[in-house]
Amino acid sequence: MFRLRYVVAPMTNAVIVGTLIIIVLSLGWTGYVPVFGAIALGFLLSWPAARLISARIKAEDPAWNERLDRPVAAERARRAEHAAESQP
Repeated sequence: MFRLRYVVAPMTNAVIVGTLIIIVLSLGWTGYVPVFGAIALGFLLSWPAARLISARIKAEDPAWNERLDRPVAAERARRAEHAAESQP
């Protein structure tokens, strides 16, 4: 199963790194070290942020069983039925 956090991580990475670069440049810190430091810090912070965001999305989804970390049985059956209908 494809994990939601793998989809959310690049988006959070872009937001966090972009924000940090804007902060660094607006403070007047120009040069390679501050910019690459902001990029490195953004990469380090994006993975935990993506995990938190995906956990919150799953917690508020009524079709997701948070305890088992998979869709509820009714949703799983509906998905299987839909997949069977779309098969030629």
